[in-house]
Amino acid sequence: MMEQIRPGTGKLETTSPLSLVIEKALNKKLPLALWRLPGRKTSTLIIAATVSKLSREDAIEELPPGFIFAPYSDDNPILFIEGSIQYTVQDGIVSGALGELESMIPEEPHAPGQSNAAVAASNPQIPAFEDAKAHYIELVRKSVEAIEAGKFEKVVPTRVKQVPLPAGFDMIATYMRLCGDHPEALVSLVHIPDAGIWMGASPEMLVSVEEGRIFRTVALAGTQPYQEGTPLKQVAWTQKEIEEQALVERYIISCFKRIRLREYSEHGPKTVVAGNLMHLRSDFTVDLRQTNFPQLGSVMLRLLHPTSAVCGMELGPAREFLREHEGYDRAFYTGYLGPVNVADNTDIYVNLRCMQLRDGYALMYAGAGVTADSVPEREWEETEMKFNTLTTSLT
Repeated sequence: MMEQIRPGTGKLETTSPLSLVIEKALNKKLPLALWRLPGRKTSTLIIAATVSKLSREDAIEELPPGFIFAPYSDDNPILFIEGSIQYTVQDGIVSGALGELESMIPEEPHAPGQSNAAVAASNPQIPAFEDAKAHYIELVRKSVEAIEAGKFEKVVPTRVKQVPLPAGFDMIATYMRLCGDHPEALVSLVHIPDAGIWMGASPEMLVSVEEGRIFRTVALAGTQPYQEGTPLKQVAWTQKEIEEQALVERYIISCFKRIRLREYSEHGPKTVVAGNLMHLRSDFTVDLRQTNFPQLGSVMLRLLHPTSAVCGMELGPAREFLREHEGYDRAFYTGYLGPVNVADNTDIYVNLRCMQLRDGYALMYAGAGVTADSVPEREWEETEMKFNTLTTSLT
């Protein structure tokens, strides 16, 4: 470990390989979040002694700098790692006041005012389907039947898959590969006692607030495999995929209408690349000062989650259908995560393309948007493609 003085501060800093710092934090059972935003060369790491529980009414604008980690279900708490101690990570080296890590002691669960409380959904059981493919295809078939019966326009059935980790699996090396394979995604590694270790590369922004001035969100849907060198302007989309993405757009616009917000910009849809996949994406922006709506980020976070891209539309009946037929607990998959008020920005993403690391294996999650035009076999193939975005980074 090297020591140096930060110019202009006189504060002693240290540098250390990322793997050593993460290992020390895990051994001390400390909550941590490591992430790299799209287009960035460096990652940020926060390590804390405690995890707070947030209610869905808490305003993100009023939170201290930190990292939010929310489950899919409203029945489980939103977790928040306060990031008062932050480190910069570049090329696998951590820079910052690492001496503070040596003295950091995790608080006991259920300590007054804070909580590392167990999350009921943190260790979901793998459903014991004899034939996972047949079960999922039947689930999609039931979804199409429900759509044709007029219960909802779209639904997003998902599945979980147990994947053995390769011999000599290196968590940090996998994180670095995800950063290289997914320059357009939020790449993250999160550890919270009782919630486990989660890693992923999500392409879907949910809520972004830039310096308290600009609000952003996206409508992302439709999936095709991507081959390097494919001219994006020449990609053709089916009517099913176009309609699926349009439903997500309409859902966002409906949220704006509910709060009587008319001053927004919409750009798209356009084809974008996410790892080995392509999607249709539309971008929405709002000038918070022009609209005099400084807490729009919090308001839209409550309205948007869960989006029609991960649940369905209409939301209520689609969510009830999934609760009855999906057959497992999504835990933090299709929840949301990201830095809040870090460097004066908030970047919260839907927790997609993610996995929970267990002893010797990973639980990977994937889903597909189903409309009246869906073909069950193709939706199964889409989930397999999404799993591959993670499995290719494991080795």
